[in-house]
Amino acid sequence: MKPTMFITAACLALMAGCAVGPNYHQPELSTPSRWSSPLADGETNSPVHLTAWWRNFNDTNLDSLMAMAVQSNLTLHIAEVHVREARAARGVVASRLWPWVGSSVSYSRNRWGQNSFPPLPPATELDYNLYNAGFDAAWELDIFGGTRRAVQAASAEIGAAEYNQRAVLVSLLAEVARNYIGARSYQKRLAIALENIQVQQEILDLTSNRFQNGLSSDLDVQQATAVLTATEAEVPTLETGFRRSVYDLAVLMAQPPGALLDEISPQKPIPLTPPTVPVGLPSDLLQRRPDVQHAERELAAATARIGQAKADYFPKFSLTGFAALESISASDWFDYGSRAWSAGPTVQWELFEAGRIRANVRVQNARQEQALDSYQQTVLVALEETEDAITAYAREQVRRKSLSESVEANRQSLELSTQLYKSGLADFLGVLDSERSLYAAQDALVQSDQTVSLNLVQLYKALGGGWETAEPNREAQLSSTSKSGL
Repeated sequence: MKPTMFITAACLALMAGCAVGPNYHQPELSTPSRWSSPLADGETNSPVHLTAWWRNFNDTNLDSLMAMAVQSNLTLHIAEVHVREARAARGVVASRLWPWVGSSVSYSRNRWGQNSFPPLPPATELDYNLYNAGFDAAWELDIFGGTRRAVQAASAEIGAAEYNQRAVLVSLLAEVARNYIGARSYQKRLAIALENIQVQQEILDLTSNRFQNGLSSDLDVQQATAVLTATEAEVPTLETGFRRSVYDLAVLMAQPPGALLDEISPQKPIPLTPPTVPVGLPSDLLQRRPDVQHAERELAAATARIGQAKADYFPKFSLTGFAALESISASDWFDYGSRAWSAGPTVQWELFEAGRIRANVRVQNARQEQALDSYQQTVLVALEETEDAITAYAREQVRRKSLSESVEANRQSLELSTQLYKSGLADFLGVLDSERSLYAAQDALVQSDQTVSLNLVQLYKALGGGWETAEPNREAQLSSTSKSGL
């Protein structure tokens, strides 16, 4: 068979050849038709639009911080670089589908041995030059699809890396919101503590004056002092919590810990939650959660690697050849007579590998089974996290309403008990209890406000919000965030 005919036949065989191993089909997973957690307090089954969910808090500082985080966060940048790495790795694998061509040029000074075998003809020059220039080419034909399966696996790894980047983005946005809400909560709790310190100082002055006038005992003074100092002891803890939240925010922006103190220090309220929160349906979650889609792409990659391993059972067909110019003299190096060439097919078949190929196939099958279990587990965890977030958000709002009523009742109780104490109609114990109860209720209400907002952030994160329309690169993410949030 002529070389051209062989090449044509080989190419036809390559085109007709099938890739060994299983073809990937995304598993069909059943999801509940509705959420088991009762929807209340603004939660609805309406379609969700969560690309810029933080805008629902109506806080310009939070919007600005989100844009800064997407632009500068180092963990997100690492995930972005990993995507570029996966794309480059696919290029490395895909290059094996094409011929390899190399070239070389060499010169060497050589000498024959006088006593070499067979003996040299008489008068042969022992010293000579050798000039060589040529091209080498090789093409391994992917008849059984091992390389194509490797390309499929690499392509799936690109998707997994992109979804991992998006998962990092979702987590980053949630972390920024959590730390910002935490900072505002500490500010509010600190303000309430200072207000109570002022009121408690006034009551201490009142008891001290009454004691000096013989209208009360020193016990009242000591009890009022104890309440005041206990409240004052809360101040350093609250200040530390505020600074820690701001430090965490700065690190998320890839800045030194104290870089945002001046920006965040002016007091602002805890971001309020919106009146309605669409949560969609459970079936929507599989397409919206990047961690679920990351696990699905890993499963696709593991499936393709089974075929890549099975291809080693079969022979490998290659076309190889070289063309060169070779001469012992530079003067006739490029003459027609200096040419040399070789071309032909090569078949290589590994007949005995002591079970290596079979063992490798079993390895890839086991990894594919692990990837399937991981995918199913990721789906279940996604559903669980969303159910938990829906329940927590709804129930904490009920708790917040009760705490709000408790604060108002304790405020009136303190006013009444103080008036009765001033009039001598009640002892100081009632004032003391009212002080403690009011401060505890106010602090609990602020923490409940914080928890409601944090639970909403967790719900947005569980729903996979923050990336749906964003491209998997920093410029597109920043553009989307800036347009939506500023």
